Amino acid sequence: MFGISSRRLRRFAASLGAAALGVSLMLASPPPQAQTAAGDAVEKRIRAALEDLTGGRSKVEEVRTTPITDLYEVRVGSRLLYVDGQGKYMFLDGDLIDLQAQRNLTRERVEELETIDFGALPLELAIKQVSGNGKRVIAVFEDANCGYCKRLRADLVKIDDLTIYTFPLAILAADSETKARKALCAADPVRAWNDLLLANRVPGNDGTCETSLKQVHELAQKLGISGTPVVFFSNGRRLTGYAPPEHFGRMLSTYSKG
Repeated sequence: MFGISSRRLRRFAASLGAAALGVSLMLASPPPQAQTAAGDAVEKRIRAALEDLTGGRSKVEEVRTTPITDLYEVRVGSRLLYVDGQGKYMFLDGDLIDLQAQRNLTRERVEELETIDFGALPLELAIKQVSGNGKRVIAVFEDANCGYCKRLRADLVKIDDLTIYTFPLAILAADSETKARKALCAADPVRAWNDLLLANRVPGNDGTCETSLKQVHELAQKLGISGTPVVFFSNGRRLTGYAPPEHFGRMLSTYSKG
């Protein structure tokens, strides 16, 4: 495949067994052209080819057709690959683009796979902050030492009519948990968390109260979150990383229920 080295193929084979990749959220688009399951013979060839490449370490979850003749979507966990019907060629580290409709079909499919049931989130573990009537609702996973979390928080506090459920996720630095504990143990956790991210003011308490940090960490693992910030909108759509205010505002309008 265009001179791809055997070392790169080995790295690729190993990566298939890794956790699901993080993805950036796109604005809503019309649903993609209907896809169907591949025929048994095609699926068998593709499965055999990928199992041979990965030494049987990766499980092919699904093989489906695409809008392109003899090109198939192959799902390994939440990672998507594109392989021809003979199992000879695939797209490696590339997205499938509908050039006429100007849509990224790969991102649309990954976004679908990454969508959650917002109502199933254990919101009692989060810090709840309400602005205005709070009719728009999001859940945010943040680390006190995350630079992009600080930028996002500065934007969020300026948005009217928003309810923010913040899940403090202490994963980035040695003192992330200490800072999070002190914010959660403060008399006013909402103000303490905002001050921590916006002004780097660490509360003066000893941080020894009972917190939800362990449960939040377990929740993040279950949701495939390995970095911050991560935002879930009320319709279950996910944003990984920071989005500028204008772009975030469009997503909030598009992905808010009601």
